[in-house]
Amino acid sequence: MDAQQLAALDDGAYEVVAKNNAHPPTRDPETWAALTHPTNINRTREAYTAMLARTAATIKHHKVERDAFRLECFARGEAGKREWFASRPEYEDWRRRAGNFHQTMQKALADVGRAQKNINRSANHRVAQDHRERLRELAQAIARHQAAHARSGGVAEQCDYELWRLLDQLTVPVGPMNEPATLRTMLDFYWTDVEPVTAQQAAEDQAEAVMRQAPAGRAARFSGMPRARHVDNGKRLA
Repeated sequence: MDAQQLAALDDGAYEVVAKNNAHPPTRDPETWAALTHPTNINRTREAYTAMLARTAATIKHHKVERDAFRLECFARGEAGKREWFASRPEYEDWRRRAGNFHQTMQKALADVGRAQKNINRSANHRVAQDHRERLRELAQAIARHQAAHARSGGVAEQCDYELWRLLDQLTVPVGPMNEPATLRTMLDFYWTDVEPVTAQQAAEDQAEAVMRQAPAGRAARFSGMPRARHVDNGKRLA
């Protein structure tokens, strides 16, 4: 039974399938996959939760009845006590079976919880991969913007330096230890195809490196300090 076929069942039939596949040794792998499919997993959780609640209520109700029956039997003297003790094996057998069923439902519900965590982890991974891809596109756009300035030979503004600096400030986790790597490192080693470097590209890269090494990351028009010079035959400073 696949997920779509399972979803089409009414609540009663669905609960029967869930119950028959609650115990791991007797589970049908295909049916369990359908029960824990993102489409059905919430309904499966509800089915096991309902069965647990009913079983717990039944066990409690039988215990109350059993206690009342004991008082009634003991009130009738020896004959009542004999009846009480004679009924114990049947009750204890029922209680054992009910307890085992209750534990099986609890374990099945725990397995559903683990399956839900795997679904969430997979979904989060897909979201993280999508965000990483968007970040890669952004880093490449910034790098192209910086390279275009280098090729044109124009004077970069402070806002340009602030933008380019993001490549050296923002990091993403890399490797099994999730070590941080800057966006520029990612572009150099992971996100950019390696191509032979021509003489022109080497010159452009050198110009780009020079721009990145501007003092404190400031544009040339904002860098430097005013300098005094002598005027009027060296008697005054301007």
